[in-house]
Amino acid sequence: MNTKSYQSLEFKEILEETAGYALTNEGREEILAIVPSRSKRLISHLHLEIEEAKVILAGSGNVPIHSLSDVTYMIEQAKKGMFIRADQFARLVSFLNHCTKLKRFMNGKEMIAPTISLYAWSIADLTLLEEEIHRIIRHGQVDDYASSHLAKIRKQKTAKYTKLKEKIDQMTKSAKYKPLMQEKMVVEKGGRYTLPIKRESRNKVKGTVIDESSSGATIFIEPDEITVQQEELQMLKLSEEQEVEQILYVLTNEVVAYEQELSVAIDTMHKYDVIFAKAKYSKQVNGNSVVLNDESVIDLKAARHPLLGEQAIPLTITLDGEIQSLLITGPNTGGKTVTLKTVGLLSLMAQSGLHIPAAKGSSLPLFQHILVDIGDGQNIQENLSTFSSRLVNIIEVIKQANDHTLVLLDELGSGTDPGEGMGLATAILDQLADKGSTILATTHYSEMKEYANTKQGFLNAAMEFDVGTLKPTYKLTLGASGKSQAFDIALKLGLHPQIIEKAYAITYKKATHFHVDEAKLGKMEYMQQIAVNRYGQRQAKSQEKNDDKASQFQMGDNVTVQATGETAIVYKGPDKKGNYIVQIKGEKQTINHKRLKLHIPASELYPDDYDFDIIFKSKEYRKIKHQMGRKHIEGLSLDEEE
Repeated sequence: MNTKSYQSLEFKEILEETAGYALTNEGREEILAIVPSRSKRLISHLHLEIEEAKVILAGSGNVPIHSLSDVTYMIEQAKKGMFIRADQFARLVSFLNHCTKLKRFMNGKEMIAPTISLYAWSIADLTLLEEEIHRIIRHGQVDDYASSHLAKIRKQKTAKYTKLKEKIDQMTKSAKYKPLMQEKMVVEKGGRYTLPIKRESRNKVKGTVIDESSSGATIFIEPDEITVQQEELQMLKLSEEQEVEQILYVLTNEVVAYEQELSVAIDTMHKYDVIFAKAKYSKQVNGNSVVLNDESVIDLKAARHPLLGEQAIPLTITLDGEIQSLLITGPNTGGKTVTLKTVGLLSLMAQSGLHIPAAKGSSLPLFQHILVDIGDGQNIQENLSTFSSRLVNIIEVIKQANDHTLVLLDELGSGTDPGEGMGLATAILDQLADKGSTILATTHYSEMKEYANTKQGFLNAAMEFDVGTLKPTYKLTLGASGKSQAFDIALKLGLHPQIIEKAYAITYKKATHFHVDEAKLGKMEYMQQIAVNRYGQRQAKSQEKNDDKASQFQMGDNVTVQATGETAIVYKGPDKKGNYIVQIKGEKQTINHKRLKLHIPASELYPDDYDFDIIFKSKEYRKIKHQMGRKHIEGLSLDEEE
């Protein structure tokens, strides 16, 4: 496997979608780092885990998975000699609670998930640790009764604080301080109580300046009367901090003592996160596990490209041990490249332990390499550089390929002279086949179809195309080669069959007939395609016609009825009165030559040997005429049509 294959087949996009279902950062990172394996036992086990997880998800609610990064960080810091903060312990308790919930969640699921339900039992009973943390930590803080000494300190602190607050509140109302204060309130600055004194009254208050306002008009002073009490309160606060820190150190050591059990619990939670993320992705793409084989058999049933969603057309493809290579033909945008990418991507997914969006019973071999050469859609001006870069890539493919390699080649040999490109394509396929590689290739070269028909181990396949709607069906038909869709499409779009038949003869060195509604052949848009539109000749003939009004029109001339503007085709005439029989929209009418104007002469519209019966005679008339021309048939007669 290589980075180019991952990029061309969009494997990383699959991992990103799967990782989006993980609930932990560690789970997301592990999924994004997944690489294909060649261990059948490991892959089968990973597929089984997903299968069991899907069964659990089908009958249960959310799986109790907890974030892991905070817990891991706490343990690492504790091992370095730092204590775990009180607010961090709250998150640790949440993790321990989820561990208990996870064990309870998996309890009784041995019947539906015998493999993954056992993982939960590796989580040790951490109830004692959880209870100890609950005893000491309440609402993210160390509880008053975490120790008797802490309870005593906090009781003294509360009493001292109450007494201090009463004292300073009285000062704000006293006649001594009230006139000197900027505002009649107590202001706490840096944990010490102060009075907001006017700057001009500073010398009238005995005490320590703690702070001043930004304007300098107010000075915050701690009066001497409360300094001793504040110092005592600060000492109690310091004693409280020291006791809390000591309690947290002891509790942290308790956590470190459970390091092994916590590590196993973290790994188990992590493992469940990855498994259930894969299971959720499998549900989203309607995935299934795949049967792995050692016989180089590709058997995909109703497989879909996972990134196309509901737009994906199911692909069924079977290559048994005797069929080594598949050569796919078909029109552009017909799904050939998507077919290659689907097979390659699902192979990568299967070997990475992911379910694939295909029907149950699908089977794939284990590949050592999946090598890809898919064009990047550069325009015709860049064909030389495209051909060169792709050839360099194909050389690397040939070097790495072996009998355990899947090779995906899109439009092999394109971007250069068709003859030389076809020759290169054939030689490259021969070489890869000799190496024993499994090959899926697409091509536009018609000669390659015959190559695949005669080459042992090769099979033709074609992407279907609905000529009626001029749209691809995106369905792959094995054992068939693509028809000359270009000619069928050209006929459908209105190219004259005479031109298409000539093109077919040039391409395939043999003649064929393309059928079209004969009524269409008489229409102007068809006639103009095979007309010899020489302007000078047309002008001269038009002038010649104008010089002789009575005999200006001939059979097949395209004329305009001046009174109505309708277009008509001359059939017969003129008679003695200068009247012509013309055909307008399939019906014949008699119109005087003075009411007609030449539009395009027949000589410019039809070859010299053109059979005008196609335009003017019925199909039945032409059929009888054809039969009588071949041989005499008793009782068969031909009545002239007017």
